[in-house]
Amino acid sequence: MKVAPRFGSGHRILVTGGAGFVPSHLVDALIARGCTVVAVDNFVTGSKENVAHLLDTPTFTLVEADISDGLPAHHPAFAERFDAILHMASPASPTDFEKLPVQILRVGSVATLHLLDRALNDGARFLMASTSEAYGDPKEHPQRETYWGNVNPIGIRSVYDEAKRFSEAATMAYHRSHGLDAAIVRIFNTYGPRMRPDDGRAIPTFIAQALRGAPLTVHGTGSQTRSICYVEDLVRGILLLLDSTETGPINCGTEHEMSMRQLAETIVSLCGSSSEVTYVTRSADDPEMRRPDLTLARELLGYEPVVAPEDGLRRTIDYFRDRLG
Repeated sequence: MKVAPRFGSGHRILVTGGAGFVPSHLVDALIARGCTVVAVDNFVTGSKENVAHLLDTPTFTLVEADISDGLPAHHPAFAERFDAILHMASPASPTDFEKLPVQILRVGSVATLHLLDRALNDGARFLMASTSEAYGDPKEHPQRETYWGNVNPIGIRSVYDEAKRFSEAATMAYHRSHGLDAAIVRIFNTYGPRMRPDDGRAIPTFIAQALRGAPLTVHGTGSQTRSICYVEDLVRGILLLLDSTETGPINCGTEHEMSMRQLAETIVSLCGSSSEVTYVTRSADDPEMRRPDLTLARELLGYEPVVAPEDGLRRTIDYFRDRLG
């Protein structure tokens, strides 16, 4: 299956959370295609540094706003219709779940409804960035899109899990009831340049600790697994889904599954660090395993991740070394 590019020169694209880690890489890719991109971000977790290299680009506009309050009607960037809307905004790390619970719920509910209405009004393709967290602590491995999940609806992680599940339900309701051209991507654990050192997720935490020579803090016994995806692979998968006519949900990630202990030891080695691995109390509802079934992505989109874990980790370490050194 080969998906032909559908969006490029002459198309206007809205990317919410556009100054965030993954969205800023998507913005780069869309600009490179010739799209005109409007990125909106309230900078709660996003950073202007991530898009600073684009600020003088005529086809790029950065708007500071909280989309949970609706798109700012007074801003000229929103006066013209969009051809596609990519809803990528949401704090997404475990530390955010405790610090920003209401903001996460609002951006995954109220903001989603605002954007669905705008997409419907514009006749735009709407792409919802969901998450592997929709599967919770899975009883199925690897996780297929048909799996309904095992989610604690009132746990500490629920603000993110359930906000994304609501967003999926809302997207499908607009698709079924109004014929909206919509798609849902379920993003698995992604890493790469532009992550925050204090993100709270394993890879930036381990890298920052290793570069400082500090102990790497692995939760629990470190036997829990994740499948890690370099951001370049994820962006390619998201754009394939955007260009297609598929609705999904469709998993996007890699099958490079490793335990947290293995991940920590690999990062220590790649950093050339003398840091030791230590163990701390595991957080509530932390999934035991996480790996996508990529059958649909392969068959419907022609998606195939290509960046090996050690290659991606080296690039990410170099990024952090330049900033933390």
